[in-house]
Amino acid sequence: MLQKCATLLAAAGLVAAVGCGRTDAGITTNVKTKMAADDTVKAYQIDVDTQNGVVTLKGDVDTVAAKTMAVRIARETEGVRDVIDQIQITETAPTGGLLEPDDRAEQEGRDTAGRLEEGARDLGTRTGDAANRAGAAVSDAAITSAVKAKFLADTTVRGLKIDVDTKAGVVVLNGTVSSRAEADRAVMLARETEGVDHVVDNLKVGR
Repeated sequence: MLQKCATLLAAAGLVAAVGCGRTDAGITTNVKTKMAADDTVKAYQIDVDTQNGVVTLKGDVDTVAAKTMAVRIARETEGVRDVIDQIQITETAPTGGLLEPDDRAEQEGRDTAGRLEEGARDLGTRTGDAANRAGAAVSDAAITSAVKAKFLADTTVRGLKIDVDTKAGVVVLNGTVSSRAEADRAVMLARETEGVDHVVDNLKVGR
């Protein structure tokens, strides 16, 4: 009979211990104990508060590793339903210390890639602008030559007395012609030339 009572009391104690471990107070104690035993976290003062199985962590640490480990310890503690991470990384900590070596290398790689990509885009823009300017210059020169060739080949227009200037596809005609018909013919020939967007007629009728 005594042995049976002892067994029941032992079982009751075990249940009570397990139950206590899963209470908010028991969870808080377990989390703090684990943190005190961990080499990464034990150097910091981290407040642990548990409400309905939800653990809230508050405090200041110097590294991401310490913050990550504290949250991990809490999450892996029996009875914890969720973890609210309010741990702050101190502003006085060196920037390099915020990241582990692998993380710093990855971040530096991303930064370098970003700078290279930005430089490539900038170079491409400048190259494209230069090409566009060169292409426009060539087109304008080609248009001027084509218009002059048409004037010289035409029996109505005295091409040698007409000055042709082209900029951005706009042809400007200057000079003196013998009649309005010759001026109109010159304007028509210029307008019909490939690449011409507009013709400015500054021709004067005279001898």
